[in-house]
Amino acid sequence: MQVRKAVITAAARGERLYPVADTVQKAMLPIIDIDGINKPIIQIIVEEALKSGIEEICVVCAPGDAERYVESFQVLQSTLLKAYKNSDWAQQQAASIKNLLDRTSFVVQQEPLGFGHAVYQAKQFARNEPILLLSGDYLYVSDIAGKHCAQQLIELAVKEDCSVSAVNPTIEHLIGKYGTLTGKNMMNYKGVYEIEKIIEKPSVSMAELELQTPGLRAGYYLCFFGMHVFKPILFELLEESMQVKSDNYQLTPVLQELSKREKYLASEMKGSRYDTSKHLGLFEAQIAFGQAGTVKDQMLNSIIRVMAEVGKRKDS
Repeated sequence: MQVRKAVITAAARGERLYPVADTVQKAMLPIIDIDGINKPIIQIIVEEALKSGIEEICVVCAPGDAERYVESFQVLQSTLLKAYKNSDWAQQQAASIKNLLDRTSFVVQQEPLGFGHAVYQAKQFARNEPILLLSGDYLYVSDIAGKHCAQQLIELAVKEDCSVSAVNPTIEHLIGKYGTLTGKNMMNYKGVYEIEKIIEKPSVSMAELELQTPGLRAGYYLCFFGMHVFKPILFELLEESMQVKSDNYQLTPVLQELSKREKYLASEMKGSRYDTSKHLGLFEAQIAFGQAGTVKDQMLNSIIRVMAEVGKRKDS
């Protein structure tokens, strides 16, 4: 199995980032990357995919957003080449943006009918090939130097020739925010499970009864990490689920069916996820990327200086 294609879902409007996401796609909001360069969130996500071996990318977006994405990146590229024409970093960034535009296509989710419906819009792009599925909300910092979280996941999926979802052991008071699962430990791997049951945003009492996984710390459960590799059967199952009319087609019930049909694994990621769409999510992601990257000292100095200034004002 070869994983050449990635799908990024970015159709949600980002109500939690109001008012900025009303005028700018939330995936275009900037953050300083690990390399010290300020980039739109979606560029960081695309670059992680490309550096993990992906060749083609499809962004699922809302009506009107495809043209806005392309125009925004074209303006960025032009500005880099004109305003910073003598800077090597600007030349490199302009080349990176050109590569992004050359490798990325867009498909529109005409109506907001759920996450499963959004993923299904990429069926023609996938063309019966496996896909790496990413969310336009999440950024990742890997604990393994030189190996992105997406690369960790793809390597396992290729080796085992099956669908694999990234998971993260999550304390019980947070599991109501995520798809949560349980499964059997794979004997030849640490932190890899054969999925048996998945429940979307369960209550703690339900998780205690149905989702406990041997080997995890007490009070912790396996929750989706926002990153998956799926074999082509995913689109068949999504299509089956849409035979029943609904205004909210979710992915989790389809993944439960996938676990019954084929080998489907969950893998604990060696890394951390940051949800840029939540309250203070951009702030948290920026701190994490700053600490993991080339601006670490500058970031620490800025935090200490600001906290000291605030402390002085409170004391005066």
